[in-house]
Amino acid sequence: MTAKRLLKLLLNVKDAYVDDYDLTLDRNGRLALTVRVHPSKKDQWRCPECGRKCPVYDCVNVESAWRGMDFGSVTVRIVARVPRIECKKHGVLTAMVPWAQSGSRFTRDFISLTAWLVKGGLSKKCVSELLRIDWKTVGRLVKLAWKMLEANPKERYKGLKLIGIDETSYRKGHSYITVVVNHETNTVVWAHKGHGKEVLDLFFKELTREQRESIEVVTGDGARWITDCIREHCPNAKRCVDPFHVVEWANAALDEVRREAWRRALDKVQRIEARIGKEKDEKRKAKLKDKLSKAKDSAEQIKNSRYAVGKNPEHLTARQRTKLELIQAEDGPLARAHAMKEQLRIIFRETDADEAEKSLDAWITRTQRCRIESFVELQRKIARHKEHILNAIRFKASNARIEATNNKIKLLIRVAYGFRNIDSMISLIMLCCSSIKIPLPGREAPQPMKQGVK
Repeated sequence: MTAKRLLKLLLNVKDAYVDDYDLTLDRNGRLALTVRVHPSKKDQWRCPECGRKCPVYDCVNVESAWRGMDFGSVTVRIVARVPRIECKKHGVLTAMVPWAQSGSRFTRDFISLTAWLVKGGLSKKCVSELLRIDWKTVGRLVKLAWKMLEANPKERYKGLKLIGIDETSYRKGHSYITVVVNHETNTVVWAHKGHGKEVLDLFFKELTREQRESIEVVTGDGARWITDCIREHCPNAKRCVDPFHVVEWANAALDEVRREAWRRALDKVQRIEARIGKEKDEKRKAKLKDKLSKAKDSAEQIKNSRYAVGKNPEHLTARQRTKLELIQAEDGPLARAHAMKEQLRIIFRETDADEAEKSLDAWITRTQRCRIESFVELQRKIARHKEHILNAIRFKASNARIEATNNKIKLLIRVAYGFRNIDSMISLIMLCCSSIKIPLPGREAPQPMKQGVK
């Protein structure tokens, strides 16, 4: 086998011919291999947008270079002279080459390897050091890999019936992205910067009329903008607020009651301390000090009881169960609030929607008269979303998958040490959370690639 034939196989330039090669030192004093190639006749002078053969517009004397995968410690550059062609449809463009995407200075194999490493959990810093590229280039290559590997983005929207919508925060909660998940395939079908009705409208506008009409169930939290979008774009779809979010609302209300109980316990401690300061009788003072000790213990128990009161009873540890019993004995409003939270949680174990509706109506009636402000407000919120909550029970729909996807997204951002470019971050989300498979060079047949992505 000749050296040129070997280089052609190693570089994976099947539709090209090797003209020459040279091993020199780069500007950093490291070995660098430069391989000059030219495309085969069938791949010459093709439009990068439509792939058609076109007449040559002009020839350039300057060589173009593409970074290839390293040979061990030796960096590799593929060099070629590429003319400009004149396409009847797309005008004057630089002709396509079979080893790289139009507008890119990296080979397809290099781009796939970069994306695979990032998807595998390597941080951008590690990938940039391993492949000897700039930190920002990693994000750009991830974005290019997504567009390169997804030949037809509209394919994601076919057969949508059960979807979940949610927003997730990044940059310490100051910025949001909206994510849409296909529940049947457990994959992300759409992601966009921002949240709110204006952003979600962009997703529904990308769908055809038939695709919007085919959506049967939409899950999400209780956000009004989600409801408004569904009412406008998918009037036949059933809106579901899953039990996870409802119980989360109840836990938030319960935590507010816990804080109020803690403030009452602190007030009691302060009143006893004031009485001790004024008391002159030593016997009475000793009794007050015993009272003060118990009041402080009670306040401390309530302060550190967030997990004990919020956790499901079947998951409590022995210590947490003891703490919960002490708190329930000490503070009546907190004990009632905890009981109402548990009653609400049990309602969602119902499998029959009619029975669940009766139980929920009874819970709302009881909670209206509980005289606990946060729970009175909670029952109003649940009453507003009652039909959507019952739909979740009726259709057995849950937003658990999209919540799991949100956790995965946050993990991706953390592993990559954050993305300053939102487009690169969304590209990483689509690569890791969709049905796209990143082929490793030489391991498996690559998916169809779209030409001319810039």
